[in-house]
Amino acid sequence: MSGALPVYRREMLSLWVTPLAWVLLVVFLFIQGLSFYSIVVHVSGMSAASIDTGPVQAYFGQSIFLLVSLLLVCPALTMRVFAEERRSGTIEALLTAPVTPAGVVTGKYLATLTTYFAMWLPTLLYILILRNTGQIDWRVVGSSYLGVFGVGAGYLAVGTLMSAMTKSQLTAFVLTVLVQFGLFILGIGEYVFDAGLLRDISSHVSVLSQMDEMSKGVVDLRRLVFDGSLVGLPLFVTVRVVDSWRWG
Repeated sequence: MSGALPVYRREMLSLWVTPLAWVLLVVFLFIQGLSFYSIVVHVSGMSAASIDTGPVQAYFGQSIFLLVSLLLVCPALTMRVFAEERRSGTIEALLTAPVTPAGVVTGKYLATLTTYFAMWLPTLLYILILRNTGQIDWRVVGSSYLGVFGVGAGYLAVGTLMSAMTKSQLTAFVLTVLVQFGLFILGIGEYVFDAGLLRDISSHVSVLSQMDEMSKGVVDLRRLVFDGSLVGLPLFVTVRVVDSWRWG
């Protein structure tokens, strides 16, 4: 992965100097703030709360706003990673630099992952607010954020691959959304299929089940293996695609 660090720095600069990351950050925090507020209002009206009905579990495990954010923010972060460079022709200069294809892909991916991580950091304020009103189970908080980062890391890897497959940012965005939505629909199959292989597969890839489990403090190693596979496989294919540009 020679040259990954310079590519990472270059990509981070291009993300945060342009309005893209800032616009996404504002929109993302607005949506999450709206979600958090609605959940707190709802939970405060309940006579009693448990780990299954508390605001932390509801925010990470039951909020449709969180899923919509993942389905839209990840494609928006990755759509320009390769597509814009191929369209503008700057990818040629990058490919002739002393950096390997794996270094290019790793540097760009880590930049989007860092940005994604930075976008979630302000949401820790929500937990601090809740701490002032009651006791917080930090193990549940930790597993919930682990779920968010695991799902997001996989979606960002898929988006990186889609961006490498086209010169159009819009096409890359749409393709990433379609793949993510396909995985989401497949996961819903756990509520549709009868007990058997199809239901087991759907349950295994279900982001709804993953976030519901992790928002209760349940960390299933199979979920983490799937997230890791969803990161590794698309990035491996992306490296092969980038390497093909040098020879074609």
